[in-house]
Amino acid sequence: MWYYRSKKDDKEVIDKLSGLAAALPTRGFDEYYKRIRREGLQWNRKRVLRVYRSMKLKFRRKHKKRMISRVKQALEVPLHLNECWSMDFMADTLSDGRKVRILNVMDDGNREALAVDPALNYPARKVVETLEQLEEEICLPKTIRCDNGPEFLSKTFNQWCKRKRIEIKFIQPGKPMQNGSIERLNRFQREDVLDAYWFNDLYQLKSLSNKWKIDYNNNHPHQSLGDKSPKEFLARSIDDFNEKPESFNQKILNLELS
Repeated sequence: MWYYRSKKDDKEVIDKLSGLAAALPTRGFDEYYKRIRREGLQWNRKRVLRVYRSMKLKFRRKHKKRMISRVKQALEVPLHLNECWSMDFMADTLSDGRKVRILNVMDDGNREALAVDPALNYPARKVVETLEQLEEEICLPKTIRCDNGPEFLSKTFNQWCKRKRIEIKFIQPGKPMQNGSIERLNRFQREDVLDAYWFNDLYQLKSLSNKWKIDYNNNHPHQSLGDKSPKEFLARSIDDFNEKPESFNQKILNLELS
């Protein structure tokens, strides 16, 4: 018995549909076919539909959420105060089950904790309010390093930084150690405060967080600072701001020599 064997080769159609499905996973056959025709490919609609169905592309496909691509940047120690700040969020719960978030802000120059601010809800607007309060107290930095959280990606935060001429350095997704200075601060705060106490309300958490911040800035010895606390290494005063470059560079030189 002799039977006719089809000589159709659909490899080009399969490759084209696979590329469209990968680039536009939420679209359907109609848009795929229109794009194919716009590219000048004169494939018959019935043929493309047959291949589309054989590839089971008519079923809803699960696709991963696209992550924002970032450029890896070296974690350099700034030479002056207010040159680069690091920011990050922490999460915990109260005794009644309510979730709280804590915004930590650190000056990378002397490892000083500038803000440890807990709240039940912390949108981008409140992040801006916290930074504006720090602006009144100690001015603003030239650069802010943070992760890709929704508060930091929001238009509110980015437009505010643009008005204030602050550069935002985003770390790569899934690489928290690219913001290692603030991650170390987070670990100490979790061990000393969040994991050590049981909080009934937000007032208790704020009170203990403020006490911990004062003790951390004045008494915590940093190995990278020659076992000095942030305030001992480089305090925020008028004299230090006037003589900041020379005094800081001299302290760095003394640490390297020792």
